[in-house]
Amino acid sequence: MTLKMKRTKNKALFGQQTSKVTQLADTISEAISKKSFLEGDSLPSINQLSEQYGVSRDTVFKAFADLRERGLIGSTPGKGYYVTSQVTNILLLLDQYTPFKETLYNSFAKRLPINYRVDLLFHEYNERLFNTIVRESIGRYSKYVVMNFDNERFSTVLNRINPARLLLLDFGKFNKEKYSYITQDFDEAFYQALCSLKERFAKYRRFVFLFPRSLKHPQSCQACFVRFCVEQGLEHAIETETEQLVVRPGSAYITIKQQEVVEIVKRGRAAGLKCGVDYGLLAYNDIPSYEVIDEGITSLSIDWERMGNEAANFVLTGNPVQLNLPTEVRLRQSL
Repeated sequence: MTLKMKRTKNKALFGQQTSKVTQLADTISEAISKKSFLEGDSLPSINQLSEQYGVSRDTVFKAFADLRERGLIGSTPGKGYYVTSQVTNILLLLDQYTPFKETLYNSFAKRLPINYRVDLLFHEYNERLFNTIVRESIGRYSKYVVMNFDNERFSTVLNRINPARLLLLDFGKFNKEKYSYITQDFDEAFYQALCSLKERFAKYRRFVFLFPRSLKHPQSCQACFVRFCVEQGLEHAIETETEQLVVRPGSAYITIKQQEVVEIVKRGRAAGLKCGVDYGLLAYNDIPSYEVIDEGITSLSIDWERMGNEAANFVLTGNPVQLNLPTEVRLRQSL
């Protein structure tokens, strides 16, 4: 068997983004994933690949060494290299990096066997980038695990992917009946989580939701915040300009951005105020550091580790899943 690509096209594969060794190893890995080479099949020789791709013999040798380290190929003296295990390529497309997304990724990757390769990409809520990544990925992966770039609108480019191979994560306030999904509810579940804390909020006169204009968090949760405050008789405000925010005694604050948690604590200290005593603080999406910042920051969060585990189960079994993860309260001293 040979890698089924024309020589001119093969040479064009090797650009400046990554090393030639990595690109050649990835090309062979992809061919194994697509079953162009089955377990036990011999691979082209070092000389053949050197000629086919226009690279040095040393580059091919190093690419083979990379694939051996991944556990995908082996070698026999005098007989060359052969496939020992078939790789399965997975696309994990997330919105942007955050500490809780790292928790998701780590639990996801940890559950997968060594012959599963995960390409982790971020679209940064950029629709053009999202569409480009999806279009260029079609046919290259066995499974697609994707966070949409919008909570309200389904990305039609995803129609190009076989629904049995696609898992939607996190966002999903749109018709997704024919797809597998593991999502969270940013509206009613958020409201119910606030209701579970109403006795804690009773000690505060004012409740402030920090929601910067650039924030990509679903806007619909603002109405749930207002609904809760009106029902509880709490004076409230939604602050979209947070740079000059003054932390005041008798107020409680809810933040979505992690850096704003630190900023509020710093500003509170500068004003001689103690978090959890003079003012309250509630964070959206739990991260490990919230356990230790200022004696602990109360948070609302889904279980990101569970999301990663459930996503890995979909990849491994192919069994359809339609799951809304509950929003949980992690109660600490800040509220």
